[in-house]
Amino acid sequence: MSVVIVLEGAGPDRFTVAVSPLAELAASLHVLTEHAHHAEHASWAQELARSAPPSFRAGLRRFAPLWTALRWRGFYPGLDAPLASLSPARFAELTSYACASGYHSRGFDFDRVLHDPAQARVLRRAASALPEPHSSLAEDLLRDPERLRTDVLGFLDLCRRVFFDELWAGTEPVLSRASHRMRRRLADEGPTAALLSLSPSGVCLDGPARVVLDKVHHVVINPARTPVLLIPTRYGAPHLLVKDEPGLPPVVHYPVDTPEIGVTLARSRMLALTDPRRVRLCRLIARQAMTTADLADRLSMTRPQVSRHLRTLRGLGLVRVERNGRYVHYGLDLAAVERIGREVATALQY
Repeated sequence: MSVVIVLEGAGPDRFTVAVSPLAELAASLHVLTEHAHHAEHASWAQELARSAPPSFRAGLRRFAPLWTALRWRGFYPGLDAPLASLSPARFAELTSYACASGYHSRGFDFDRVLHDPAQARVLRRAASALPEPHSSLAEDLLRDPERLRTDVLGFLDLCRRVFFDELWAGTEPVLSRASHRMRRRLADEGPTAALLSLSPSGVCLDGPARVVLDKVHHVVINPARTPVLLIPTRYGAPHLLVKDEPGLPPVVHYPVDTPEIGVTLARSRMLALTDPRRVRLCRLIARQAMTTADLADRLSMTRPQVSRHLRTLRGLGLVRVERNGRYVHYGLDLAAVERIGREVATALQY
């Protein structure tokens, strides 16, 4: 599955780069709920969870579906009206997608969920298949959407007082600089280069020109028809999120620091270490750097065989080369090996 952004007929003017405090609030709430995914911010999240008032901790649990896997569209610019002024039907539709964690991408529609029993049944079934509190939040929505909206807005206001005003003061300059860099890249290099810079897994395809991002859901976006919003995030890393709710401009919520490794490279590094001969080679050069000749002798292999294994490991960034006079020594880059687990976790989340 993938996100496909069709670039035929879409110039830089079809992309708007914006800084959004609400979007960053959603990202920080995700970290607080899923801090195991975000090692960089884990200590901050754990300390805040310990020191926050009970009302904040209760809201963090109750409203978690709004910022976990899918992210509630209410956090992003481009809505028909401010959150407090959305019609109950529109509020319910957008919130239903969050409660169902993206089920609209499988053909479901919640535009009449408050009045159509069939749509309400679909929402209940989809939410019940997910961990709590998805189902509870869906029931709150169907029972009294106005009360739920009031509660959500009250919780977001509490977030600002508890932690987000302080966090935003330090984060906004970082996001503003990232937005400026993206605008310059769009203007100087064009949409293709700009979009490819967002993800190590991105590829450009021809006929028609399009950028494909490796994601776990499928979306086709055509900026020539509907302008796209690009929103940088600091606390959302390593996730790259793509929002594409019906009737709203698509949003790409991207990390200010793109991970250097994608799923393909992470997988290749793991596979490289499944070959028994390569593992033996790595065990030797983990202790001390060695020449090709030394390795061939100790491993009972030919020099060309050793060279092929070393070439594979060097190409994956796992082996360092030391030149000493006329000798070339190869050593295992232990720091790179230690990073494999973290890189796999990052690549799988991106």
